[in-house]
This record gives sequence, C-alpha cells and structure tokens, in this order.
Amino acid sequence: MSRPTRPSRFWETLAVVIVKPLSRLLIKRDWRQGERIPRTGGVIIAANHLSWSDPVLLSHFLYNNGRWPVILAKSALFRVPFLGHAVTSLLAIPVDRGSSEAARSLSASAQRLEDGAAILFYPEGTCTRDPGLWPMAGKTGAARLALESGAPVIPVAHWGAQELLPYGEKKPRLFPRKTFHVTVGPPVDLSKYAGKDPQGDVLRDATADIMAAITAQLAELRGEKAPETPYDPAGR
Repeated sequence: MSRPTRPSRFWETLAVVIVKPLSRLLIKRDWRQGERIPRTGGVIIAANHLSWSDPVLLSHFLYNNGRWPVILAKSALFRVPFLGHAVTSLLAIPVDRGSSEAARSLSASAQRLEDGAAILFYPEGTCTRDPGLWPMAGKTGAARLALESGAPVIPVAHWGAQELLPYGEKKPRLFPRKTFHVTVGPPVDLSKYAGKDPQGDVLRDATADIMAAITAQLAELRGEKAPETPYDPAGR
C-alpha cells in the first residue's frame, strides 16, 4: 500500500518505539492547541528553533496530533553511515545551506506538499542567536513555498528544549526534568500576497508575517513581551 506522506511501517514503528518513550522519560509536556494542526492535506508547520533536540520533541508533538513530520535536515547527516539511511527512510529532505542546491530542498518540499505531507520548517534556518532566545529574522524559503504551493502555514512556538540541550552542547542536562512547552497558532493570513510574484519585497513581507505569528505564540507561551524588531544576525 502506497504511503507517500509517511515512511514504511517498519521505519515509522521503529522511530515511534524509540522516540516516544525517550521523550516521555526526558521531559514533561505542556502541549496546547494541538487541534489547530490540520489532520489531512499539505501543510507547512513553521516553528522557532532553539536546540538540536527540538526537531525530535516537536516531531513527537506533531505525531500525537495526527501528522507525520517531514523534516528538512542538514545534508551532512545523509552521509553518515546508518544515520543517513535512517533519515532518508524517515522521509527527511536534505538541505545544503548556503548553496544553490538549497533550491532542490524547496522543490522536494513542494512535491511532498502536493502529496499531502506536513513539512516541519524552521524559517530562521538555524537555532536562534538572539540573546533572549526570541525568533530571529527569517529566511524566505517557507514563504516562497507557501505562496507557490498555496499550502497553509501553521505557526508553532515552543520553549524548554534549550534547557534540555542548550545550543552548541552535546551532553543533555537531564536533571531536574525539563518541561517542553508547545502552542499552535491559527494559520498565517497570507491572502494579501495572492496573485503577486513571490519575489523581493513580497517574499520578505510574507516571511515577516510568518515570523511575527511564531513570535506572538512564543510571547504568549513565555508570558513575556517580545522585542519590537527581530534580531538579524546579518545586521540588516
């Protein structure tokens, strides 16, 4: 039986058997608004990025809310023995960051969306460098994908993964047990860009709208006021 939006039953079962018990062991859960995740059809899940651990933790959240997450992962992972085979089998899409080959990942993502997949997208492109750990200015890939495909963009914010595994560290901080907070916002309204050429200012403005939606959800989750202007690592 064809499963274009999910891995083979073997690989899905293997991932679930490993990830779900490990996730439950390592973290407590504060999951909110999961019902806002569409259960069918192509969808872009746009999230903030805090830690190397959050793709796994968010995948657990999405899986429990009815979607198999298709993750965009660094291409180097696909060259690691066994791991490369595993991430390929789990339907991850390789990304060559900073390369003209990055366009291939968007093309592959567009095909998965057409098949009805849920793409887990980090518009920042990397873990945030903002001193307060707020979302940075985003890159335009998610906006381009949304405008060209017509797929809805669901903003997801999370907090707590950085306490389990701070960015740049390889050893998790297991004690005391951390809480992974997640909340989901309503679809980002990109209707004002309909029919416009997804280039230049259109892409930048749509990207800013997506990042503002993620940031608003994170501010609610943290109970704090977000900065007026997102941190831009390029200094623009």
